[in-house]
Amino acid sequence: QMQLVQSGGGLVQPGGSLRLTCAPSGGTFARKLVGWFRQAPGKQREFVAAISWTGDTTQEADSVKGRFTISRDNARDAVYLHMNNLRSEDTAMYYCALTPSWRGLQGDANEYTNWGQGTQVTVSA
Repeated sequence: QMQLVQSGGGLVQPGGSLRLTCAPSGGTFARKLVGWFRQAPGKQREFVAAISWTGDTTQEADSVKGRFTISRDNARDAVYLHMNNLRSEDTAMYYCALTPSWRGLQGDANEYTNWGQGTQVTVSA
C-alpha cells in the first residue's frame, strides 16, 4: 500500500509564506492526479488545490487563488503547495491525496484513494 509522506508546515506570521511537500513511499505519483485538502478545528475538510499528472492543469479553491500555487516535479516524484500571503483563516491541518481520476480536479475528496498523514499550518502573530 503506497503511503504519502508530507513535510513542511509550521508556524508563520500573517503575510508569510510556507511550502508543503508531498512524496510517495512504496509507490509512485506517475499518471496520478494529486490534490491538497485542509481541515480546521470544528470545520469540514475542504479542497485547496489539485494538479494533473503532466502539471499543465491545476485547480485552486477560490479562497486561495492568487495566494497558493500547486506544482509538481515528476523527476523528483513530488508535489508542492506554495502558500504566500498567509492569513489566520488558513490555519488548518493540510493533507495531500492521490487519485487516478480526472474528477479529482473538481475537488471531491471521495475521488481520492490515498492520503498523507497531515501537516499542521498555523498562521498567527
